[in-house]
Amino acid sequence: MTKPSQRGALPGPFVSKLPDVGTTIFTVMSQLASEHDAINLSQGFPDYPCHPALLTALTRAAEAGHNQYAPMAGLPTLRQAISAKLQLSRGVTVDADQEITVTAGATQAIFTAIAAVLHAGDEAIVLDPSYDSYAPAIAAQGATPIRVGLTAPDYAVDWHRLEQAVTPRTRLIIVNNPNNPSTSLFGASDIDALAAIAERHDLLVLADEVYEHLVFDDLTHHSVLAHPVLRARSFAIYSFGKTFHATGWKIGYCVAPPDMTTEFRKIHQFLVFAVNAPAQHAMAEHLADPAHWQALPGFFQARRDRLAHGLVAAGFKLLPSHGTYFQLADFTAIRHDLDDVAFARWLTIEHGVACIPVSVFHADGRDEKLVRFCFAKRDETLDAASARLALLNA
Repeated sequence: MTKPSQRGALPGPFVSKLPDVGTTIFTVMSQLASEHDAINLSQGFPDYPCHPALLTALTRAAEAGHNQYAPMAGLPTLRQAISAKLQLSRGVTVDADQEITVTAGATQAIFTAIAAVLHAGDEAIVLDPSYDSYAPAIAAQGATPIRVGLTAPDYAVDWHRLEQAVTPRTRLIIVNNPNNPSTSLFGASDIDALAAIAERHDLLVLADEVYEHLVFDDLTHHSVLAHPVLRARSFAIYSFGKTFHATGWKIGYCVAPPDMTTEFRKIHQFLVFAVNAPAQHAMAEHLADPAHWQALPGFFQARRDRLAHGLVAAGFKLLPSHGTYFQLADFTAIRHDLDDVAFARWLTIEHGVACIPVSVFHADGRDEKLVRFCFAKRDETLDAASARLALLNA
């Protein structure tokens, strides 16, 4: 019998699958920013509009009557457009019918892949710091996340240490490349090491590649789809919200081999069944012009550098930002007496700029005196934040 302390305030025999999960730090900090009229550089969303052509395509699709259920796997024209994009960007051939599934955002795709793979008692390896949805999705299946910690400032993977974490119960390795929040990026040797471990232990891989086009300083993004070993055993997850500044549309997609896609769709069809039809039509039309996503590295690097100037002037020490639209900053020279959670609250309340404490991305809550800022913002927003932060040195 379940003890009352395990149930908390839940009625009758109800036992929480996620008893340790509360409100996310993103909601907490965004609410705090709103309460104190702070500039919100905490949560990862743009404050500028989508491309006008994408909005026009959405309106045109809705007015044309594309307002009912789309096919379960996704609109055929969108899946074909995705396949063409992958051929152009990765040099890989992907079957639009059997290997691509359109999802209600990347987070749903991640949950679906995890649910399709893991059974009660299984284990999945997660690299910390990690995006906050991975561990709860694993736990919801009755499986266990096995954390392999990465260390600032480079957050490089110790592949020998990762392999030591593999047990007979391990079924899945989850990687995020580029990594949110660390902004680190896999090199070709990392991809080779991941492939060797996955093949040696017959493991599946979930590759969260939502920031694939947000890679800076002429660095290269190495996708699991371009590696033959990983191509055969990976779920690769992508986000149109990140690519086309439309996080509220919640559209992503999963690429996987046919047999894995079949299992993925078994869960997908009973989780959301179908995804926003007019938005799928708009995305299919927008993908026809690759210039929209090919320009993203320069678009975001300019914003990274603009915010970096203000952060350095305010006294922060910056870690390298190789990818994503985030910047990690060491605040020791500003308030060495505070931990990162206290510092994030202090900066939001007292100086009107909201950020995210990096300790929340570590299962052990380690405090490395780091906070994360989002630079997917208008120039005016970044300049206003820099002006407020300049007062730290006044």
